[in-house]
Amino acid sequence: MSTAAIDLREGDVRDLDRVDRMMADAFDPRWGEAWTRNQVIGILSVPGVWLTIAEQGGRAAGFALVRGVLDEAELLLLAVIPEMRRRGVGAALLRSVIGDCALRGITALHLEVRDGNDAIKLYRNSGFTKIGERRDYYRGSNGQSYSAITLRRSTR
Repeated sequence: MSTAAIDLREGDVRDLDRVDRMMADAFDPRWGEAWTRNQVIGILSVPGVWLTIAEQGGRAAGFALVRGVLDEAELLLLAVIPEMRRRGVGAALLRSVIGDCALRGITALHLEVRDGNDAIKLYRNSGFTKIGERRDYYRGSNGQSYSAITLRRSTR
């Protein structure tokens, strides 16, 4: 594990190039999980959406994209580039999102993750529990479908 501090900051549309590069690195196209640039641009303009950028040792390491509505939020994307994984970046982003939710009066945080994704362990260790499954939610580059697991946790 690296001893370099993980720096978190609020992101915005000026970070799109950086987010695009991180998505290309972090999301294997065979699973169909990454968003397009236009999807990210579109969601950033929606009220209640925020982007958090993580850097470690001066390098872009990951990001989280969240949408809050009333007292609930959804973690839309959480990405950590492969060479920065297992260094606490994902956990730091997740803690930041949970803290931001609490500050905004959001009491429940939801997410969905591809069944079999290694990140499920991070989410479970962070207090998320399974509440459902979306069959054939992801479509991979080979045309194969993959299910998504829906998770939830309280932010209190």
